[in-house]
Amino acid sequence: MNYPLVKTLKTVNFMAGKASSLAEIKRHRKQSEWAHSLATPKDDVERRRFRNGKISCEEIKPLKSYDPSYVILYCHGGGYICGGLGYAGNLGVKLALATGFTVYSFAYRLAPEHPYPAAAEDADAMWEYITGNVADADHVLLAGDSAGGNMALCLTRRLISEGRLAPRELILFSPWTDMTGTSESYETNKDIDPVLNKEFVMNSAKAYIGDKDPADPAFSPLFGSFENFPPVFIMAGRNGILLDDSIRLKEKIDAAGGKAELDIEEKGWHVYLHMPGPMTRKALKRLAAHVSHEIYGKR
Repeated sequence: MNYPLVKTLKTVNFMAGKASSLAEIKRHRKQSEWAHSLATPKDDVERRRFRNGKISCEEIKPLKSYDPSYVILYCHGGGYICGGLGYAGNLGVKLALATGFTVYSFAYRLAPEHPYPAAAEDADAMWEYITGNVADADHVLLAGDSAGGNMALCLTRRLISEGRLAPRELILFSPWTDMTGTSESYETNKDIDPVLNKEFVMNSAKAYIGDKDPADPAFSPLFGSFENFPPVFIMAGRNGILLDDSIRLKEKIDAAGGKAELDIEEKGWHVYLHMPGPMTRKALKRLAAHVSHEIYGKR
């Protein structure tokens, strides 16, 4: 690891704060929108904003290698307390360029002003919109980073438990799968993850679920069932404090007889694909190769 770089990123990163007050959270929101908008690729996509009821949404369509037969519904991260369409555009554009699929992102309601189940209800509404107006469920890939990965997993479990069609595949970036905060990687990687710390994670969980049991599978999908789950592709950084959330997720899916692939970037950190640079470009090529194999049977 480049430790001076880690120190610099820790200093400027919006998720390195405590997020223990609404004032701090609002500051994080402004910083995250600005930082992720700055890191978003600017070319080769067509972006259109629209509304699904009260939910602000964005359609991101690639201009090259475009395949209209599949779409991606992308749930942004930010601990359920930060993030909007500016934040979501960063990975949204990268997903569109890597896969050739149109990406749909949405600005779900944020805690603490709108605690659980507000964000989950917005995710359900977006799933209804996409599968009712854009593509059949088996032609939708459901993606998410960090808390957005949590949202994608919980949404998929709700669909399965209700006997409804699940997405074709999940694509997750450093997903937050366990809100109890007990994973060893919180300690082993606390000094080498430049963008996230345990205090922010636990404060975010408190803002989102209040006094509810953080081990409830409704919030911590790691502790729920993975029977009949669709394929899951996970990308994580070796130095991320939520690394164990990804490793344990793959283990649970494997144990349930499902299909999960875990791609660990040895030099990466929590959702390292947010950052521009060679490491992210190489990771997006691996993502493109995976999708090509999973969807088209090509390597």
